[in-house]
Amino acid sequence: QEKSSRLSTALFGEDCEISHDKLYELLKYAALGKYHNATQPSWCHIYHQSHLAGVVVIILHEMSQLHFYKFYLQFKHLRKVFQHRFTLTPSANFLASLYGEGANLKPQNTARGLTSTSSECIPKRSDLQCDPIIQKYGEKKRGLTSYTLTLEEQKKNDYPIKGSPGCKGYIYTECDQQRTDSSPLFGLDCEMCLTAKGNEVTRVSLVDAQGQCLLNELVKPESTVVNYRTRFSGITKKMLLPVKTKLPDIQTRLKKMLPHDAVLVGHSLNADLQALEMIHPSVIDTSLLFARNEGRRFKLKFLAKAVLGKEIQCEQKLGHDPTEDARAALELAQFFIEQGPAKVAELNLEMLLTTEKLAEVSQNKAALQPQGCRVQKQLNEPLHLSKPCFLDCLQVTGQKPLLLGRQELDSSGLCQSNLSASNKQILQRALEDVPLSTFSIVQFSLGPEYIASQLLAGLCEKVRSKLTDMLTIYAGPFEESFCLKSVKKEFGRCGPIRSLTVVTETYQPYVCIQYEVLEAAQLAVESLNGAEVAGSCIKVQRPVTAAMLDCDVLIKELELDVENEGVIYVAGLKKSLTEMDLQEEFSQLKDLETLFLPKAVQHGKHRSCCFLKFQKSQSAVDALEVINGWTMRGSKLRSRNALASGHLWRWIWQMNHSNGKQGGNSLYEKMEQLTDSEQELRKKVKKLDHHVKKLYRSLQNNTLCVVLFPGVNSMHGSQSGLGLMGIKDDGGRSAC
Repeated sequence: QEKSSRLSTALFGEDCEISHDKLYELLKYAALGKYHNATQPSWCHIYHQSHLAGVVVIILHEMSQLHFYKFYLQFKHLRKVFQHRFTLTPSANFLASLYGEGANLKPQNTARGLTSTSSECIPKRSDLQCDPIIQKYGEKKRGLTSYTLTLEEQKKNDYPIKGSPGCKGYIYTECDQQRTDSSPLFGLDCEMCLTAKGNEVTRVSLVDAQGQCLLNELVKPESTVVNYRTRFSGITKKMLLPVKTKLPDIQTRLKKMLPHDAVLVGHSLNADLQALEMIHPSVIDTSLLFARNEGRRFKLKFLAKAVLGKEIQCEQKLGHDPTEDARAALELAQFFIEQGPAKVAELNLEMLLTTEKLAEVSQNKAALQPQGCRVQKQLNEPLHLSKPCFLDCLQVTGQKPLLLGRQELDSSGLCQSNLSASNKQILQRALEDVPLSTFSIVQFSLGPEYIASQLLAGLCEKVRSKLTDMLTIYAGPFEESFCLKSVKKEFGRCGPIRSLTVVTETYQPYVCIQYEVLEAAQLAVESLNGAEVAGSCIKVQRPVTAAMLDCDVLIKELELDVENEGVIYVAGLKKSLTEMDLQEEFSQLKDLETLFLPKAVQHGKHRSCCFLKFQKSQSAVDALEVINGWTMRGSKLRSRNALASGHLWRWIWQMNHSNGKQGGNSLYEKMEQLTDSEQELRKKVKKLDHHVKKLYRSLQNNTLCVVLFPGVNSMHGSQSGLGLMGIKDDGGRSAC
């Protein structure tokens, strides 16, 4: 059974603010593995990186952590799927570090007409014997039969096999005559469109050993076409309208045309034969013939240029030409057979691919600069190779990254602005193109009108006000001569208190207590409402405001949040206890994974509470029963499910301790004006959450998905960003 990738982080509690360098570190390793000096990130660990199906980064422009918690209830999908979250340092130019805007690739020397670079980015070739082609075939020339795939190789590479359960109804070519080194070669290539049935053939080409085209036919698919994939197939709806030829017609013609000892040649020919629903016993696959390490394959376009000196699949053409591709694959096989493995290995294709890609990236980067700038840099700077960004490295390894949305990569790899596409259009393109790419950045936008300083200030004030209300409880009534110290002590057992004041406007005294953490306020409401405190039977409640009407719903959703799964909050700790003391005291609890002891930001001393994270949810439930009522070194503990165990508690502290810059009537007027914009914003947020949900569900299992709220960093102020991430598992949720 194939191993699943997993993700673990050190983000529980205080270590939750991630810089763009650390984010870069994660994405580079996820995309490249151990290539190009990529290493496991310092703040999280990806298990079985080589088994990742792909990496998808979803960017929600104009949004910050503020938006996520202001519209927490609207982000139904995000909060239920992604367990790993982190605060992201805001940046003025968020995408620059991802697509390598500052990379400065300069040529060192040239060889074979391709720009070469320093050995830092080019794999060293110490000995011809280490070449995968030599390791597979040896150095001596051989006849064509030495390069046809064995039955085991065909099975391993998903070729249709006679008698295989998955090939029921497939047509056998009946080319059973024994092959010799003089058996005829035929190049085959198909173009497919996506239909309701899957990939179906819409064009077939066959060429003979002299490169003469024997067949170039359009085919009417059996099912309704869902996506013509015109960019790759060259097929349009108009082209297929008059076509009468069906798949059985093509199968019959191919069967008649091929002699009984024919050897079919193609690039990843298994896909063509599967689409044709035909079985042929003798094949040469050029994607496997030109062997590479670790199962990687050269693209046909690169091989045609590097080996044959031919340009195919040109960007100017609409889609691929199957006759051109079939002929290129055939000529590649003929070259390999005639020249032999040693001559092919001497081409050093890995180096050629690296230098070609880096030269292309270098030209693209240079093209982004004004001409005067480029000349000045060439005059003033020594020739050297700066460290390329990982998107450049991806292109070097033959993988073309996908960038959709506000900024996109054009056919030459240049980053272009695209401000006209709607979120819906971007989603549709992402659903089509993301499955075809191993690394994708998909950008959705809230809209520039939603980052106006007025709107942000109003949202910030509303969130701060609601958080303050959620952290605040009113308790009473008390007797006139009640002991305030006793009240503070009793309510302090629920968690750290920020402020306690006596309310004197009422007939009998009440106290207003503001806590530092959400769990403490909730614990006070749950455990002390109706209790006898300081000689009075009291009522404990939160403030009643319009914003607090959905407080109970919000508390429940926070409790069910996937980030808080298996995490409990414990209060009533003596401040003299160290983290080591607590580790020892709680060591008897089953499956305890992590203990987090919050510390006051201003003086670094720990508070009278902690969070415990368990490996299993049931262990957390069991621990709650044990801890509630537990006396630790003379102090009675209280416990409940966590509400803000991860990065959220620190953000709450920052929001609670920061003061709004605006005040008085001007802020009141702005908040009144905000209502209409906020309603519209709420709808937009809900749609964005739905877009992310739809895209996430379309991803393959074992795909690393990172959702980024970039934050705001402008002259009007700064708001922290937010990152959510996980590896999609079989259940559609992110794996830990």
